[in-house]
Amino acid sequence: MTEVSDRQPPRRRVPGPARPERPSRSAGRRPGPGARPARRPAAARPAAPKVIRLGSPRPRLRMVGLALTLVLIAFVVRLLQVQAVDASTYAAKAEQNRYVGYTLAAERGGITDRDGVALATSVDAYNITADPTLFNRKQLKIDDGPEQAAALLAPILGQDQETLVKKLRPADRNLRYVVLANRQTPQVWKQIKDLKSALATKAESDAGTANVLAGVLAVPTSKRVYPNGDLAAGILGWVNADGKGGGGVEQQLNKLLAGKDGKIRYAQSGGRQVPTVGSTETPAVPGSDVELTIDRDIQWAAQNAITEQVKESKADRGYVIVQDTRTGEILAMANSPGFDPNDLSKASSLNMGNAALQDAFEPGSTAKVMSMAAVLEENVATPDTHVVVPNRLHRGDRLFKDDIDHPTWYLTLNGVLAKSSNIGTILATGQLGKTQKAANQVLYSYLRKFGLGSYTGLGFPGETPGILAAPDEWSTSQQYTIPFGQGVSINAMQAASVYSTIANGGVRVQPTIVRGTKGPDGAFTPAEKPKQTRVVSAKTAKTLARMLESVVDDAEGTGTKARIPGYRVAGKTGTANRVDPDTGKYKGYTSSFAGFAPADKPRVTVYCAIQNATEGSYFGGQICGPVYKQVMEFALKTLQVPPTGAPAAKLPVAFKP
Repeated sequence: MTEVSDRQPPRRRVPGPARPERPSRSAGRRPGPGARPARRPAAARPAAPKVIRLGSPRPRLRMVGLALTLVLIAFVVRLLQVQAVDASTYAAKAEQNRYVGYTLAAERGGITDRDGVALATSVDAYNITADPTLFNRKQLKIDDGPEQAAALLAPILGQDQETLVKKLRPADRNLRYVVLANRQTPQVWKQIKDLKSALATKAESDAGTANVLAGVLAVPTSKRVYPNGDLAAGILGWVNADGKGGGGVEQQLNKLLAGKDGKIRYAQSGGRQVPTVGSTETPAVPGSDVELTIDRDIQWAAQNAITEQVKESKADRGYVIVQDTRTGEILAMANSPGFDPNDLSKASSLNMGNAALQDAFEPGSTAKVMSMAAVLEENVATPDTHVVVPNRLHRGDRLFKDDIDHPTWYLTLNGVLAKSSNIGTILATGQLGKTQKAANQVLYSYLRKFGLGSYTGLGFPGETPGILAAPDEWSTSQQYTIPFGQGVSINAMQAASVYSTIANGGVRVQPTIVRGTKGPDGAFTPAEKPKQTRVVSAKTAKTLARMLESVVDDAEGTGTKARIPGYRVAGKTGTANRVDPDTGKYKGYTSSFAGFAPADKPRVTVYCAIQNATEGSYFGGQICGPVYKQVMEFALKTLQVPPTGAPAAKLPVAFKP
């Protein structure tokens, strides 16, 4: 049973009624005038949450505005500087970077022979160029752009890689144009283009590949070509890497042949021309064509003949000149050994000139014809004049002799020339004056009129005028050696001109090698007529021609190997002591033969000389006589010169004492 407690639960206290507030002291009082009304007790309010208040944005806006204002002011100032103050300077810089220009090479004029056959011409070619700024890291995203490009181009251009790298990475970083290789064939440029295309395709498919040849370009130009190889190379010369004549006619007439280069300037982007932007171009003016007096076929015959004889005689060199006796025009001028102007890398510097005009040598007995001309013209002797020729002749402190020992010869003046007697020539020229000094003065005047000691008038680069001292300067020896061709030096053209003068009736016609020029308009301008000078009378010239026939036709003459069946031939042999150009002393011989044909109606002069023959004979009649015959025979047939009708009237060679 549940026990019930008798204890009561505690009572809950209930608050009593609130006490009335105690009236203040002022309670019950009336408010006086101006007194504030009594405040009512404020009702109890709940506590308000804390609020975060933002600062005022105005200061920050002022700062931003000020900064923007300063930036805009800077832009405005810079804009004024660029567009107003330094406008021209920046425009020039922009133009320089945007526009590129290069020279348009003028087409070089051609060189032909007298019949229009090409001897030197120009074909299409390209200058391989580059823009170095397109090979830097900024453009290619690689550091070795020039090296990679050089490695690809070197085998194609045949150049050293280091050389190409230096061109592609020049010291001047702003350089926009360099020439990598001049005058390359279209095949070379095609190789480069194909390689560029392959690299461009690879770069498109592979983002990490750079087209290192993008900056390689080509400028159309022309390349000099010599269709006949080494034929007439000594006359033509060559064109150097800069496109200028380096020798021969190419150098002599370079300004005429070269024409005038043009210019082109265009806007570019990435190494390519921008077609929508205009370009400026000054067209190139082509060079003039030059027509020479040379006959290609005769030149070939002369070059072939002298080359064979030089090889057979194992000589240092040789030359042959063929000249039209009437006009002075040079039909051939051949040198051996020569060179091929198409490939100068294989040419010897010793053979790259024109030795026929540049070599000065003592002519020997071929010069005796000038001594005889003086004797005949001065009327101190005739072809029949008797000349007693001893085996030795004392003059001054020297003892003179002929090429061979002989008993006393009883020769005519004609015989002296036919047998090429040194002693007989000394005796004959001694009659030109009452004293030896006076005789020397007379002989000197004739030598000068024949062209010795003077330039030929061809104006050829490197030509020598020879050596002919004034008579007052002749040594005791020269007073007697100059009459027979020792102690005086000439070039081969001067020697040929002497015989052409006799063949032309005693009138010297200045040699010429250019017939005329043809300008870009196609108009032909003939060359100026050559200067003519009378040296001896027509009578003297005719007499000399008959005497020279004796040299070839007479059984006792020295030039019998120069005979040509059907033609009368006038000629003279020469064998002179040779001055070694290295030591300045006599060593070896200069062998020569000079003459013209037909002797009765001269048309062609041929002169041949061979220096320092070391195999076989060294006499001019033996080694140059056959060359003369071969070349003269070919020239007469080429020019269709009819054979001689009447036989020669022989002059006496000797007399009975």
